[in-house]
Amino acid sequence: MSKRAYFGTDGIRGQANRHPMTAEVALRVGLAAGKLFMSKDDRRHLVVIGKDTRLSGYMLEPALVAGFTSVGMDVRTLGPLPTPGVAMMTRSLRADLGVMITASHNAFSDNGIKLFGPDGYKLSDERELEIEALMDQGLQEGLASPIGLGRVQRIDDSQARYVEIAKATLPKGLSLSGMRVVIDCANGAAYRVAPVALYELGAEVMSIGVAPNGLNINQECGSTHPGAMQKMVREYRADIGIALDGDADRLVICDEKGQIIDGDQIMALIADHWAKTSRLTGGGVVATVMSNLGLERFLAARSLTLERTAVGDRSVMVRMREGGFNLGGEQSGHIIMSDVSTTGDGLISALQVLAVLKGSDKPMSALARQFEPVPQLLENVRFTAGKPLENEQVMEVIAKAEQRLNGSGRILVRASGTEPLIRVMAEGDDAKLVSQVVREIVGAVKKAAA
Repeated sequence: MSKRAYFGTDGIRGQANRHPMTAEVALRVGLAAGKLFMSKDDRRHLVVIGKDTRLSGYMLEPALVAGFTSVGMDVRTLGPLPTPGVAMMTRSLRADLGVMITASHNAFSDNGIKLFGPDGYKLSDERELEIEALMDQGLQEGLASPIGLGRVQRIDDSQARYVEIAKATLPKGLSLSGMRVVIDCANGAAYRVAPVALYELGAEVMSIGVAPNGLNINQECGSTHPGAMQKMVREYRADIGIALDGDADRLVICDEKGQIIDGDQIMALIADHWAKTSRLTGGGVVATVMSNLGLERFLAARSLTLERTAVGDRSVMVRMREGGFNLGGEQSGHIIMSDVSTTGDGLISALQVLAVLKGSDKPMSALARQFEPVPQLLENVRFTAGKPLENEQVMEVIAKAEQRLNGSGRILVRASGTEPLIRVMAEGDDAKLVSQVVREIVGAVKKAAA
């Protein structure tokens, strides 16, 4: 595959008002993607654009709009809306393209651009490379005539539409009445929709992270800083706490005691429930190489498989579509339910957990630990030059470490897709041995990178 100049593992991302996250690059994205998705027929072509609550969204959105309209595409702006909501609206409005302006769980100083095709799925690597090639063309090429310019309109009910779709994912007639729920919206894209959905379903809702000011997204709140949620759950004796990230495509949950529940445990809980109710398809779950070995064993004990992919929810979704799976995700809390969404959805995932909790006579703490996690250790090694993973000594140390684990664990050594880091992960039943092999591999990588 060609080297990517703009797109990373999840769209284009960077520091706001610094290359590549500038108004000029956003303009070029609009021009290039607009040209690529304009078919040759004479119908009107449409793109929908949503965003989170970052200050820089006010800079990037008009630049994207200018690019799309200048090549003749009509634009519908959605305002603050979760990433999965933008994917849904892309399909619902029969748009040619969907755009989400967000840097997800990053600080407010970053921003990004994610693109969705007309089917609501994130674009393939090949499509992104086609857009990159067009981005480097002159800005005057392929422009529409004065009468052919696109028109822009704000869709005011996009949030209400998303709320109704989310609510409809619960079993018919199920009410959350009697449940006390803490929701942390990270001062991000779900700050309106998530509390409203929970309230309309009957829950007693206590909200935090619902006062965005452009600068406080993910700041000491949300899925990356769940402490505020845990504290409120204990203080108000809530049944459950839910923390979303900046664009609400992932979540972290805590039980009534404030204990954190990660994505692996959430997938185990939902998979077990869906398998018992004949809702699970594909014969198992799709997760990444980072998911705990305990999840794999839990599923195997129920005659279910765990299919592993490369890191990234896009890789998970590709495998889900290939194998007919309807549940997949990441340990970090991206949970994909393909029956209702084309990408990770924190709110809808939370609702499925609430449905299981409501139908149970147990507290969340009794449901939270579906399996005992195998001891897992991850360390990152920063490097500035060379290819440490191609070093013979490093490969030899990894091979010996795998022999020592002798089938009772896993080793994963990979380069980060977003930073100059080598990630060294090992897991196994013997915590002491896991620690030793990670230390040995990290030492070998550091030596090779020196």
